[in-house]
Amino acid sequence: MRPANIVTAWADILLGFAASGSGIIFVQFINGESNFSVLIPLAWLLLATTGLYGGGIVFNDVFDADLDAKERPNRAIPSGRVSRPNATLLGSILFAIGIIAAFQVSLLSAAIATFITLSSLLYDSLSKHHPFFGPLNMGLCRGSNLLLGVSAVPAIIGERWYLALIPVLYIAAITAISQGEVHGGKKITGILALLLIAIVLTAVLALGLLEDYTAIAALPFAILLAIRVLPKFVKAAREPIAENIRNAVRIGVLSLIVLDATVASGFAGLYYGLLVLILLPISMKLAQLFAVT
Repeated sequence: MRPANIVTAWADILLGFAASGSGIIFVQFINGESNFSVLIPLAWLLLATTGLYGGGIVFNDVFDADLDAKERPNRAIPSGRVSRPNATLLGSILFAIGIIAAFQVSLLSAAIATFITLSSLLYDSLSKHHPFFGPLNMGLCRGSNLLLGVSAVPAIIGERWYLALIPVLYIAAITAISQGEVHGGKKITGILALLLIAIVLTAVLALGLLEDYTAIAALPFAILLAIRVLPKFVKAAREPIAENIRNAVRIGVLSLIVLDATVASGFAGLYYGLLVLILLPISMKLAQLFAVT
């Protein structure tokens, strides 16, 4: 289930929650000005994304079991530690938890969760090995996860839909370069990934053109994101060997939390961004215990 990655999905929800205008609710709760009941929708959405991301990862291994038996025999299914039918059952239960939890917030939230489920299965079964549709498909899953957080206030989805494009581009960059993490990749793919990362960094600051977005609050997080991600991606683009690519993918996935903290701080302030950033050391610790890629 790759727990370290699931924590990054929580960051998407917290970003979406802030973009929906609900960040102030969290601040009020921290300040003791409201009780826990105001955070119940957020709790349901965090549970929903846990199920959806976990289910997607499990089915990734289900569909890749034969390939992993040749390339990564230490994985759970080819090693015999988990049977394919049991993994299929677990993935199905996780997806069901995700959709049911989202339904507790709104019908729109449940619809988004269902879309994420179907998109995940499409990626796992068909599109992941395609050089264009694979990265796009995975990016759509992540962008939809952000909108799942926004759906805490369903009426805001129509106003903030464009935010989904940021994780779409970022994840597309990671997914594109990850296609060479076993046998090595191509320099052109690394250059494309770097270009997408540059566009993302520009976009998170360009959001400052919005009236309710404070770019100066997002700037420190954007600098941290650039420091963490760019050197690894530059190295992978220059020398697209498997080890460099795996390192770039690993740091890219974990740095999703920094990306989310960047945009969240613009909408909800510096302290909210720091709250999201707290997830980074948690994810990094889990990454020492469980696989990330």
